[in-house]
Amino acid sequence: MYQKEEESKKSKEIEEKMKKEVESENKEIKLLVLGTGESGKSTFLKQLMILYKGGFGKQDKALYTTTIRSNLISHTKILIDAINELGIEAKSKSKKIMREFYEMEYYSAEDLTENVQSQITALWQDPGFKEAYDRRSEFQLPDTANFYLNNCERISDPNFEPTQEDILLCRIPTTGVNVIQFTVDDRPWQVVDVGGQRSERRKWIHQFDDVSIVLYVVATSEYNQKLYEDQTVNRMHESLILFDQTANGDFFKEKNCVVLFNKIDLLKQKIKTVDLKVCFPEYTGGKNYEQSCEFIKQKFLEVGRNTKRTIFTHFTCATDTENMRGVFDAVTTTVLEAELKKDGYI
Repeated sequence: MYQKEEESKKSKEIEEKMKKEVESENKEIKLLVLGTGESGKSTFLKQLMILYKGGFGKQDKALYTTTIRSNLISHTKILIDAINELGIEAKSKSKKIMREFYEMEYYSAEDLTENVQSQITALWQDPGFKEAYDRRSEFQLPDTANFYLNNCERISDPNFEPTQEDILLCRIPTTGVNVIQFTVDDRPWQVVDVGGQRSERRKWIHQFDDVSIVLYVVATSEYNQKLYEDQTVNRMHESLILFDQTANGDFFKEKNCVVLFNKIDLLKQKIKTVDLKVCFPEYTGGKNYEQSCEFIKQKFLEVGRNTKRTIFTHFTCATDTENMRGVFDAVTTTVLEAELKKDGYI
């Protein structure tokens, strides 16, 4: 009798464990993507759309067409302002075009006529505009400006349809919360992206429940740039402060975290001429890409000092789809290993 009761008890325990394992396997994984504005969070989400949601349909492309054309006009106006504010000399022909830009108040995608396209092309060929672009760390200009200005004629074509690269580089500041859901290997995922600007961060708290893992995105190339919101604050310093507040806050202090060191393509170019010392006076590695990467990584690992969790790091370019596939595979492995550890299997 006693033996039967023991066997029955053990059988129930096994059934309960199997039930929990099935529930765990079907439980949605929630990935929260955090970082400061312009770090590349939204680009990461676009890559997930490409990899796991079939990419972008006609409606999406129509929206991006409008945004890309608006971006092109906006970038031109920013450079015109910079030339005036920095006292850079432009050709007399360019000055005439610059005045016309303000008199006509070009702002929207609909304003990108053939005439405006030829004006933008002429301005971009002016050495004064090239000088302003080279001094872009002194004002706020999106990283994509060079690409769009070089492709002005193609973007202005009435039959223009954005490529995957065009869409990945398109700048739409995240306001509020963006969520995408998809399934990988029969496991449901929910990926949440919230605005990185200071004014948007108060909304983060509502996304902290049931988070499986945090992905924190760092723009490695922004070590000599200032915030949009505060021209006295270095972007890399702000990213470190925000990472400290996030990683060591009550919600995530024991949560595994992946730090994505993004925009390494831009870092490789910038470090050749701008020493990391402008951001970190204690840095002694010179204008060396590998040394600067290691120094930046150690800065963030020092901040995420909690020994009750693991911080994983990856250096990447978020506009590289295959690179992003590898990053997401690593994130998936990290989540699964954490679950196995929690259940006592490893």
